[in-house]
Amino acid sequence: MITEVQLVDMIKAAKEATKQRKFKQSIELITVFKDIDVKKGFALNEVVQLPKTSSPATVCVMATGEMGQKAKQANADAVIGTDELDKFASDKRASRKFINKYDFFLADTQVMPVVGKTLGQLLGPRGKMPTPVPFNAPIDSFLSRFRSSIKVRARATLSCSVKIGDESMEDSDLAINANAVLNAIKNKLPNGEKNIKRVMIKTTMGKVIKQVEEVKKKHA
Repeated sequence: MITEVQLVDMIKAAKEATKQRKFKQSIELITVFKDIDVKKGFALNEVVQLPKTSSPATVCVMATGEMGQKAKQANADAVIGTDELDKFASDKRASRKFINKYDFFLADTQVMPVVGKTLGQLLGPRGKMPTPVPFNAPIDSFLSRFRSSIKVRARATLSCSVKIGDESMEDSDLAINANAVLNAIKNKLPNGEKNIKRVMIKTTMGKVIKQVEEVKKKHA
């Protein structure tokens, strides 16, 4: 398995290989898999909490009553109830725009049936079905966890790409995040790290940086 020191070197190389842009570029971790039959329904759909963050993920809470009030007090990015959800049932365009606006969705278990009925067909294929929150659960704790999380998703493909931070972050912090993601992926693969063929790092507009060992083998 790739080490944290190697990840730091790759991240540093990725930053050096990209031109300065007028926006803050993301740092992306690309993982390529091997010896997995995608025809047998291989898929990844994991929420991974990053140890280090620079900008929080956006989280929408679907709830009414006390949970809805607590979500507002905890500064959720949005809080919508059943009335708003019902309106989405007849407006697909507004539904898509709404879904694309947020990274994660949380929902009161009592509201979940309405979510499934109104937005389920759009949320499901995008891997954005809400995480159910029990009525008496601390919604602020859920919000805190998801704000520092990313979604790792691969469906019928032998690779996945995720944002582990941005170029303003320390190389060591980005490496810690990359390591957390790789460990989460490894734990979901049939044969663990044996199913990982290649790990690469890139900025939004930069070139792909491969593992040092792979580069050495290519030019040996």
